[in-house]
Amino acid sequence: METISTYFSARRAESMLFIAVGVLALAASAYFLLVLRKPFFNGAAITLSVVAALQMIVGVVIYQRSPVDTARVQQMVQSAPQKIKSEEIPRMQTVIRNFKIYLGVEVGLLILSIGVLLLSSPGTLIRGAATGLAIQAVFTAVLDLAATRRGDAYLTWLLSQP
Repeated sequence: METISTYFSARRAESMLFIAVGVLALAASAYFLLVLRKPFFNGAAITLSVVAALQMIVGVVIYQRSPVDTARVQQMVQSAPQKIKSEEIPRMQTVIRNFKIYLGVEVGLLILSIGVLLLSSPGTLIRGAATGLAIQAVFTAVLDLAATRRGDAYLTWLLSQP
């Protein structure tokens, strides 16, 4: 039971980080748009705020779902352990597969943004957008990598259950 609580508590804590960074990115975007008002910063504000909105949505959903998921899996272990193999293991395998896809997309976006940074003129809207995207791609990839490792450990534990 401790492994279940630990996994879902860490997932919930990471969701809070997603929400907090999303709020900071939106605040930075507002500052860029309302105070700095230069093409570079306007471009950065666009990508920072779009990704921040996604991060906040994902963060809120995971934050709200984690206690329910904890109770659901703990109930499975106590009263229907066969559901671990038929429900929770396949769910986690899908989660981990999806994280690998997300990481691929995030690395692709980082590479794209670096290419744009190398080819664009200083101070332009497109360079700002690429900078914002690169920052968000790195942050999200780091958190998704941590989530993948945590998910792998949890899946290993699930697979070890009788």
